[in-house]
Amino acid sequence: MGSIAWKGVMPAVTTKFTKDDKLDLEMFTININAQLDAGVNGIVLGGTLGEASTLTNEEKKILVEKTVELVNDETPVIINIAEQSTRDAIKAAENAKKNGADGLMMLPPMRYKSTDYETVAYFEAVAKSTDLPIMIYNNPIDYKIEVTLSMFDQLLKFDNIEAVKESTRDISNVTRIRNEFGNRLKILCGVDTLALESMLVGADGWVAGLVCAFPRETVAIYRLAKAGRVEEAIEIYRWFLPLLELDINPQLVQNIKLAEVATGIGTENVREPRLPLRGAERERVIKIIEDGINTRPNLPEYTLL
Repeated sequence: MGSIAWKGVMPAVTTKFTKDDKLDLEMFTININAQLDAGVNGIVLGGTLGEASTLTNEEKKILVEKTVELVNDETPVIINIAEQSTRDAIKAAENAKKNGADGLMMLPPMRYKSTDYETVAYFEAVAKSTDLPIMIYNNPIDYKIEVTLSMFDQLLKFDNIEAVKESTRDISNVTRIRNEFGNRLKILCGVDTLALESMLVGADGWVAGLVCAFPRETVAIYRLAKAGRVEEAIEIYRWFLPLLELDINPQLVQNIKLAEVATGIGTENVREPRLPLRGAERERVIKIIEDGINTRPNLPEYTLL
């Protein structure tokens, strides 16, 4: 598909499994089509929500190829790289290109808490090895490594490092990045509960989680906000917040898959060691989802924006 605009809503989609732990491409297709119908701007595969750490290389290949087929050159397909060695990350980038992906989302090295120098060297090595555009995932809360402004300053000498998934939880970091780099580095919020705030201070888009179950509402918030119809965006966002909080939880995969079941575009099947929610926590999450479904807002004609 060529270049990526790095704006709008990009779902970090869940990976669908059958009851016997195979890829469920039928349900995956239903969900991707729901995302495309809602007007998303990209599909992100194999992230945390996609249960990346449990997927084989062959499964990643199948998911990329299937998504490329479904988007039919209309929407960019991005695959996450989360590897333990630089060599494996370079290989993953090579595979992504071969399988038809349009871009990469990249985490710092997994498991090893690299120094700033090592982290920059890791990203540089992959950027040098591929011509695919790269979005760096900056999430020091979950992954214990922060990509600072001075590190980005070094990395931006590579033209294909184009965007950041901003998940520091510090809303003012959006403005810091914009002040430092102008439009050179596109900013996508990676935290569902800070998305509208981030976009109102200048973020270009939203790598979203609950969009997996509620694609139309997610895209409506983005488009209304960018069209200056802020009050309408806030109204939908206030309804959405209890659901969005299901994303900032260690069981976000199980939570969001339960929400997908409720909206008819997913199943609850997860890959072990994850297990479906049970007991009081399951009841708590189901109540939040049911309350959300029962009060689902009427959306304006956001697709025309």
